[in-house]
Amino acid sequence: MPLPPRTNPGLLALIRGKQERTWRPSIAELKRGFRGWHQRGYLPHFDAPGVTQFVTFHLHDSFPVTCHAEWQAILHEPLPSVKRRQLEVWLDRGHGHCWLSQPNVAALVESILLAGDGRQYRLLAWVIMPNHLHLVVEVWDQPLGRMISGWKGQSARRANALLGRSGQFWQDDYYDTLISDFSHQQRAIHYTEHNPLKASLTRHIRH
Repeated sequence: MPLPPRTNPGLLALIRGKQERTWRPSIAELKRGFRGWHQRGYLPHFDAPGVTQFVTFHLHDSFPVTCHAEWQAILHEPLPSVKRRQLEVWLDRGHGHCWLSQPNVAALVESILLAGDGRQYRLLAWVIMPNHLHLVVEVWDQPLGRMISGWKGQSARRANALLGRSGQFWQDDYYDTLISDFSHQQRAIHYTEHNPLKASLTRHIRH
């Protein structure tokens, strides 16, 4: 899915509004990589220590060019929450090569996510779907964007080796939603754990 220009006026205005109303990083936190509300030209992101985030990222071919007319409207949705819901519906349709449906690739990605669990962050829930993944993560002292970059970089290299391919594996950007309270956290965990059921990939959820 192509990214719009980094000078997206609507997105810049949204970020400025959020920066004026909410937490801003101190100089020390900026030096550690925490940026508060920011954008990379496509989506709003929030990065702060000591928060919980609901995160989604997906394979680079999950939005194939051949289906452009079907998914292009998602790019123009102005409300991030609505855009995310539309994204999730699209991803559950399983477009693309769906490399994560291969057990060895899924196991590899999971092992990378779990490697830092309890040491650098805390995973409260996660699910690996055929062409995307969701996770609910407590962010500690390492910025979320940096963690995701590490997960993607390591898993892309190793997954490509398993698959005997080269080139882009993950889509560049990611979706993150700041968890506001315990009830919100429980809803995010429930959604994550029940996504295979919602996408009709299973009839039962094992706990």
